[in-house]
Amino acid sequence: MPILAAALLWGTTGTASSLAPAGAPAAGIGAAALVLGGALLFLTDRTAWSLPRACRAGERWLLALGAVAVVGYPLTFYPAVTRTGVAVATVIALGSAPVFTGLLGWLARQGRPGARWTGATALAVLGCAVLVLGPQLAGAGGAVDPLGVLLAALSGLSYAVYSLVAGRLIAAGRPSAGVMGAMFGAAAVLVLPVLALEPHGWLATVRGAGVVLHLGVITTFLAYRLFGHGLRHTSAQTATTLTLAEPAVAAVLGVAALGERLPALSWSGLAILAGGLAALTLPTRR
Repeated sequence: MPILAAALLWGTTGTASSLAPAGAPAAGIGAAALVLGGALLFLTDRTAWSLPRACRAGERWLLALGAVAVVGYPLTFYPAVTRTGVAVATVIALGSAPVFTGLLGWLARQGRPGARWTGATALAVLGCAVLVLGPQLAGAGGAVDPLGVLLAALSGLSYAVYSLVAGRLIAAGRPSAGVMGAMFGAAAVLVLPVLALEPHGWLATVRGAGVVLHLGVITTFLAYRLFGHGLRHTSAQTATTLTLAEPAVAAVLGVAALGERLPALSWSGLAILAGGLAALTLPTRR
C-alpha cells in the first residue's frame, strides 16, 4: 500500500537527521529538506504547474491553506524535537494527527469517523505511545518541556490540515501528483526566508549535504508522491492513522542500524500498534 510505503520512508527521518553536523539548526534542517523536496515535487510533474489555473477559486484557497500547513509542519516539529526529545515529539505529533484529521473531517462534513476507524486509531495511538515512550516509562525519562509539547501538537495539526486538503482536492478529480507538487512547491517558496535566516554553513559539508539530500529526495519527494497516490484510494482519516507505522519503522531501524536497545514494554507497544494497523487495513468480512 502506498501509504504504508510512505510511512516506511518517513521512518528513516530520525536516523538521517541524527547524522547532521553538530550545530545544524533544527528548523534549518527541516526548511532545507522542504525546499529540495518541494522543488522536486513541483518540477517533476507538469500538472502541478497548471493546477492553480485549472482550479476554481475555492480550490485555490484550499491549495494556499495546504501550502501554509506544509510549511508549518517542519517549522514546529523539528524545534519540538530539540525541546522535548524525539520520543515525546513523535508521539504527540503522530498521535494527535489522526485525531485532528477525524475531527476536522467531521467538521468539514467529510463524514463522521466510523467505529472501526475509531477503535483501530485508538489502539494504534496507544501502541505508538507505549512503543516510543517505553524507555522513559521504564525509568529513564526526564522532564517534558511544555512549549515543546505545544509545538509537537501544532505539527500534528499541520499534518492533519494538509492531508485533508490534499484528500479533498484529489477526491474532486485533481491529479494526486499535481496536488502534492503545487502544495509543496508553494511551501518551498514560503520557507525560503527561514532557510536564509538560519545558519547554513553546515550545508556546505559532505555530511550536511547528504542528510538534506536524503530528507529532501527520500522522505519528502518520494514519500509524498506515494502518499498522494495513496490518498486517491484512501480517506485522509485512514491515511493519517496508517502513517503511525512510521515510529515502528524508526524504532526497528534504530535497533538494527544504530545499536539502540528497546525494553520489553516498547516491544509490547509495537505489537499493539501492529494490531491497530491490521484492524484498519484488513478487509471487512461481508
